[in-house]
Amino acid sequence: MRKIICGFSCFLLLGCGGFGSKTTKDIVMDYYHKGKLNGAVLIVKNNQVICDTVLGYLDFKTKTPLQKETPFYIASLAKPITALGIVLLQQENRLAFNDKASQYIKDLPAYLKEVTIHQLLTHTSGVCDYENGFSGKKGLTNQEVMQWLKSQKLQFTPGSKYQYSNSGYIMLALIIEQITGKSMKAFVAEKIWEPLKIEHSFVYDKTTNNIPDRAIGFNEEKEYDDYNWLTVGDGGIYATTGDLYKLDKALRNGSLLNKENAELLYHLPELSDGKKGPYGYGWFVETDKNSKIAMHTGGLAGFRSLFWRDLQNNSTIIVLTNQGDAFPVYNFLDKITKSL
Repeated sequence: MRKIICGFSCFLLLGCGGFGSKTTKDIVMDYYHKGKLNGAVLIVKNNQVICDTVLGYLDFKTKTPLQKETPFYIASLAKPITALGIVLLQQENRLAFNDKASQYIKDLPAYLKEVTIHQLLTHTSGVCDYENGFSGKKGLTNQEVMQWLKSQKLQFTPGSKYQYSNSGYIMLALIIEQITGKSMKAFVAEKIWEPLKIEHSFVYDKTTNNIPDRAIGFNEEKEYDDYNWLTVGDGGIYATTGDLYKLDKALRNGSLLNKENAELLYHLPELSDGKKGPYGYGWFVETDKNSKIAMHTGGLAGFRSLFWRDLQNNSTIIVLTNQGDAFPVYNFLDKITKSL
């Protein structure tokens, strides 16, 4: 039987009742007991933490239990952090969103010369997504992706459509590194981790591949499926639910961005046909009369992640897992949001 690992707050809150409903508790525990959830869960309702727990194993082979401090690979949840880095540089007047990427990245192929930072941020650039072209490769780097892009072409006229592109966010990371003269690891540590007192999250690179207490990735059948790329910008970050909640609060209270720039994160781009794209600066955004939702998911190798934020009602759902497709992200999200 898998051991349930809970800190003191779990017994008070998810124990998990506390301020939350039994429905929320029952949903989380039901997914765990059915083998669909091995990881960390943090749920906030109306600015009150109603669930903060870890369930299961850091490593299925060694049966090492998860801890609140265990960092998980968050895959595409890194994109909101990369976008935040770009907006921070704009706030410091070190770039403009309408600048062309070619102003900062040397040796871009001719077909990418007119693509703007804004288009990269909103996935409206037409830049081809690299992921399917490198399946099975280990140790993939940003430089290899950029070399691959030289043999590709635009998928559509920039600004005319939305199409998710991991390659575009690698280009954003290169822009950050060119402007600051620092690696993404150093930049994120200085501009985001340190101001927010984030202690357990890090950008993964060649120097951090032997972190002993990080979560190890497995697939749904509990077979080894750990993360092994070295790309940054589109992914490349390990984090905890607690650290991501610090980021969530910082984006709400203005401790990193001024109000104008914070709102830009959730502003949807207008496409050439007059319709809005679904993606702002690092976030999928949906708005109705009762709520404004900013969210992102992530998935690669044995890791799945969820970061859902109700901006109007101060509610947040963060889930990080290390058992691949055992965790049905959107099914879980649907049930939890209904319980809130």
